[in-house]
Amino acid sequence: MFSNSFPDRDTMAELLARMLWEIKAVHFRPEEPYKLASGMASPVYIDCRKLISYPRIRSAVMDFAAATVLRGAGFEQFDVVAGGETAGIPFAALLADRLGLPMIYVRKKPKGHGRNAQIEGNMPEGARVLVIEDLTTAGGSMFTFIDAIRAAGGVVDHGMALFYYGIFPEAEARFANGGVRLHHIATWRHVLAVARSERLFDEATLASVEAFLNAPLLWSADHGGVNALPTG
Repeated sequence: MFSNSFPDRDTMAELLARMLWEIKAVHFRPEEPYKLASGMASPVYIDCRKLISYPRIRSAVMDFAAATVLRGAGFEQFDVVAGGETAGIPFAALLADRLGLPMIYVRKKPKGHGRNAQIEGNMPEGARVLVIEDLTTAGGSMFTFIDAIRAAGGVVDHGMALFYYGIFPEAEARFANGGVRLHHIATWRHVLAVARSERLFDEATLASVEAFLNAPLLWSADHGGVNALPTG
């Protein structure tokens, strides 16, 4: 099913970047930076949640996700697919269906009543779990879910992000130290390359975005944001 007929990594990355531009999920705004949850100032913002509203694009992206993780991890390496609250839940359902696997979802924290559950669905003890999110910046939110799964007796060696910022060494260190291999389809470099090739913005805007990608925390500090990522 997932054979060499699927596009190569570079082609999948470019196609996802083009899809995100087409559905207006990508925004460049260097002159009025976005303030991210971390406190960082950013000239770029992306909303991967929009993918669920476009069936043809959604289907292609989930094909890419399945091909990416199976090529990178293997065909029989997982027992369960887990989605993180909230954006990861629909993609976990779609990917679990593609892979023919059970699905669970993980809350950011226990719900505080009833069974006080943090994990919803059935996860057998020792189950090998693939955690998926729509996007990963520096890995913090994904590890909230990974830690909960591990605490409940699951095994997590792999994570999947449809979109990975790919600009923070801290993220690479976090995944390496946490014993998780991160698989992803596209990064900001691919999105910028499409914007440049299609001349979607003037050169000054593209140059400012590239400066951010090359030194995000320095760019943030120069534009009123934090100069370090949270360590938690």
